[in-house]
Amino acid sequence: MPERGGQDTQGHITTTADAKAPGAAATAAVRRTSLLVTLVLGGLTALPPLSMDMYLPALPEVTDALRSPAATVQLTLTACLAGMALGQLVVGPMSDKWGRRRPLLIGMVVYVLATVVCAFAPNVGLLIGFRLLQGLAGAAGIVIARAVVRDLYDGVEMARFFSTLMLISGVAPVVAPLIGGQVLRLTDWRGVFVVLTVIGVLLTAVVWKWLHETLPADRRHSGGVGEALRTMGGLLRDRVFTGYMLAGGLAFAALFAYISASPFVVQEIYGASPQTFSLLFGLNSVGLVVVGQINGKLLIGRVSLDKALGFGLAVITLAATALLLMTSGVFGEVGLAPIAAGLFVLMSAMGLAMPNTNAQALMRTPNAAGSASALLGTSSFLVGAVASPLVGIAGEATAVPMAVVQLASAVAALLCFLLLCRPWQRRGESPAAAAGASGDPARQK
Repeated sequence: MPERGGQDTQGHITTTADAKAPGAAATAAVRRTSLLVTLVLGGLTALPPLSMDMYLPALPEVTDALRSPAATVQLTLTACLAGMALGQLVVGPMSDKWGRRRPLLIGMVVYVLATVVCAFAPNVGLLIGFRLLQGLAGAAGIVIARAVVRDLYDGVEMARFFSTLMLISGVAPVVAPLIGGQVLRLTDWRGVFVVLTVIGVLLTAVVWKWLHETLPADRRHSGGVGEALRTMGGLLRDRVFTGYMLAGGLAFAALFAYISASPFVVQEIYGASPQTFSLLFGLNSVGLVVVGQINGKLLIGRVSLDKALGFGLAVITLAATALLLMTSGVFGEVGLAPIAAGLFVLMSAMGLAMPNTNAQALMRTPNAAGSASALLGTSSFLVGAVASPLVGIAGEATAVPMAVVQLASAVAALLCFLLLCRPWQRRGESPAAAAGASGDPARQK
């Protein structure tokens, strides 16, 4: 079992061995400063959605300013998303070899430089290229934040921390378009990238000062690309890890289907105003965050992670089923209110599914957390990217494709959880035994 970590009285993250100062005062200091590490890791996790969603209101202006077709400008989003997916596969193994701090700082510096170039890009080709680089570098924040959580926490505490991170990362996609819209009132689309540059610089400074190394040298991997590939192969051969990874990725696909289709479904099909759509989008995000906090503060420690996860996936499946029945006309013509209620339930249940799949998967990989985090993140982004265009496959007159994609993703996630994870067979299994059964090479030595 890896040493669990905390922080010293200056807010520096330490391993448990370093934090054994006696007495209640030391314990209280660790608890007080735990807010700092939560904010740092939350900021790193929120940076990629900020990079994606702050830019959305500026797309029409970019199309006019760079005199490019809308379809070409859309590639700036695709490039950033692809970079975030692929970058995690690179940064994750790097962090297992060199520690968390060095790859993270390099990634943050590259992110800042790429964002500066985006702000001054003279043509759409250069903008696409550096949005790809921005995504590749920004992926360091996602993958290493999860790995740091695995270094510092275990079991129930890790699941609680992931639920807390959801409070920050869940708010980011909601506020990002609002921030972008306000920036556009003061300046042009390039100002969005200036704001992202400032955020990147501030996060880099915070990481440099307060996020100290969390992976001891004796737990790092000394191999190169070959060992990284073998480690990932070992993780994928672990049936239980792969089950959690697929369940989480497919649940994310249902979420991505909602994000891609809801503006069109709510406004064009059901006639809501942009203000009403923004209100509903915000309420759904609040539901996700609130349920995530209920998961972390009330359920974890009282209910097993697998039970909470299974219940969340079941609720997502039921909500997607109801949405499909409503949108396909089984209940006749339905208004916006029932559709909005179904989407709210589906989104809220993500607060049970997403943190618990991450926690259960990473619990099996104490000595390969970077590679495991990379696989978890990349699978979610890739599955989400595949699901996103499918919601519009039947044209603009129906919401059925959104519901079909959500239901198919939810059923597949539930089946992966039941058939691959088989939680009833692992009751009472210790984290150490789980690590030994996984593809964690350091544990198997």
